[in-house]
Amino acid sequence: MRKLLIATMVGIFAAGPAFADDQADVTAQVHQFIDGFNKGDAKSALATCAEQTSIIDEFPPHEWHGIGACAKWASDYEANAKKEGITDGVVTYGKPRHVMVTGDRAYVVTPTGYTWKQHGKPQKEKNATFTAALQKSAAGWRMVGWTWSTP
Repeated sequence: MRKLLIATMVGIFAAGPAFADDQADVTAQVHQFIDGFNKGDAKSALATCAEQTSIIDEFPPHEWHGIGACAKWASDYEANAKKEGITDGVVTYGKPRHVMVTGDRAYVVTPTGYTWKQHGKPQKEKNATFTAALQKSAAGWRMVGWTWSTP
């Protein structure tokens, strides 16, 4: 019994750093997506998405899902921005409010904001939230779903 207890405790302590690494890796994926968006680097941003993703966002058509959903979202964002006269969009993010890793799945809630120009006039969206669900595969952590919510 004592050996079993010792083995269990060793396993728990050994898992701690791995869990912390997973949390950092998951958060890094969210940051990479947002940073890629901010730099206009679609390749970097889209590399964080799984092949099949579900997305909900505030511009039409408001929902994307399935194979290539992230790329379709990016294309629709660009089309909407052009139609609405939106330029210079930048997303800011704070320290995640919640990061949960359970095996090969993760959930991240991050406070965000968005600034842009619309027809040359500065605009600001404060107190938004970016929420992502991720799955770990051989390629690493990838977003399988995300939402953008405004207050």
